[in-house]
Amino acid sequence: MTFEELTGDQKTDRMDVVKKALEEVLSSALAQGCITVGVYEAAKLLNADPDNVVLCLLATDEGDDLDVALQIHFTLIQAFCCENDINIMRVNNTHRLAEILGGMDGTGEPKDLHCILVTSQAAPWKDAALSKVNCFCKESRYLDQWVPIINLPER
Repeated sequence: MTFEELTGDQKTDRMDVVKKALEEVLSSALAQGCITVGVYEAAKLLNADPDNVVLCLLATDEGDDLDVALQIHFTLIQAFCCENDINIMRVNNTHRLAEILGGMDGTGEPKDLHCILVTSQAAPWKDAALSKVNCFCKESRYLDQWVPIINLPER
């Protein structure tokens, strides 16, 4: 059964599965050192090694829609990811992402969580949670939703 064949309650259940899988992917990638955080850092990695990127997350909160520079960065990153067959999602709730990834960098400053890249290690990354997220992205593209939006719940 594909995502588009699901009814209302089934879609809610499916979204819950995808949200949980995304949290698992992020936690696992963080533990393995397979994560890049920040718009500038992500752009550098995408330029240097796009074949190693398995997932791109663009994160926003209320008010970020008014940041024109951020929206331009998002547009360019989205285009690059689509052109290079990198699964991409928009995530609402940077506060929850900060909880999952640790909200501070080494200097005690808040991390720029607006763009997060998950990369694969030298060996292929076979992860059931990543497979669920990738399947969701693929099914969303079939529905002409090229950048699906996930609303992460607060804990």
